[in-house]
Amino acid sequence: MGVPIVTWPMHSDQPWNSHLVTKVLRIDLTLKDWRRRDELVRSSMVEEVVRKLMTSEEGEEVRKRAEAIGKAVRESVATGGVSRMELDSFRCLYYKADFIVIR
Repeated sequence: MGVPIVTWPMHSDQPWNSHLVTKVLRIDLTLKDWRRRDELVRSSMVEEVVRKLMTSEEGEEVRKRAEAIGKAVRESVATGGVSRMELDSFRCLYYKADFIVIR
């Protein structure tokens, strides 16, 4: 959590996941777009994207957004966080329902 991603969608749900992290969350740089999936990926392409992620202004923005999202996720699952409270609430309801059914 909290690290940028380099996407290279190949099959199944990966094109959608790539779209999610590229266009919605904006925490990645795309190595190769799904529409170009049949093209060969060269080491120079990988190097270019990694350098861009590590040294460019765009890469800096991506890293900052990834770090912010990672922080928000960690806070939400920590004790007292929104996700943690929702999960705890669900567990209470589940065990309560299970207890009632068994009796």
